[in-house]
Amino acid sequence: MAENAADRGTQSGGRPARPDLAAMVVPLGRALMAAEQPVLDAHGLTMWAYSVLLHLDETPIRTQAALAEAIRADKTRIIAVLDDLETRELIRRQPDPEDRRVRLLSLTTEGRRLRDAAQAAIQEGEERLLAQLPAADRAAFVRSLQTLSGLPELTARKPGRGPTRA
Repeated sequence: MAENAADRGTQSGGRPARPDLAAMVVPLGRALMAAEQPVLDAHGLTMWAYSVLLHLDETPIRTQAALAEAIRADKTRIIAVLDDLETRELIRRQPDPEDRRVRLLSLTTEGRRLRDAAQAAIQEGEERLLAQLPAADRAAFVRSLQTLSGLPELTARKPGRGPTRA
């Protein structure tokens, strides 16, 4: 059976039939971040602060370094963010009873409320964008993004790599 260019994912002449994934995803990501910014501003949050709130919950994260790795930030960079969130009583930093040098990080009730309100407003905007897709495509798109973003090679922090969100 003869293989044609469409079967190989290329147009005639050897050119790919679709743009590279980054060429499609990066502009979309930038547009989504730009759409998030007014929501974050209205809630008094920076992107980094929102990232911190998204990764904290009732169960404490044991170290600032573990949190920094989870949000793909330099651990020294988030100290000012954590200081601000703690001053605003959105997070709690408590000494670890097992190791005084370690701080346990967790959300306060107000931090959870603010995180949930900001996330709901952001996702409301995302839903307007997703509504432009047929329902089956929308569900498949979100499922695919969740699968790809959870791949170990994407979640493992590479040495010397900077943050993914600014």
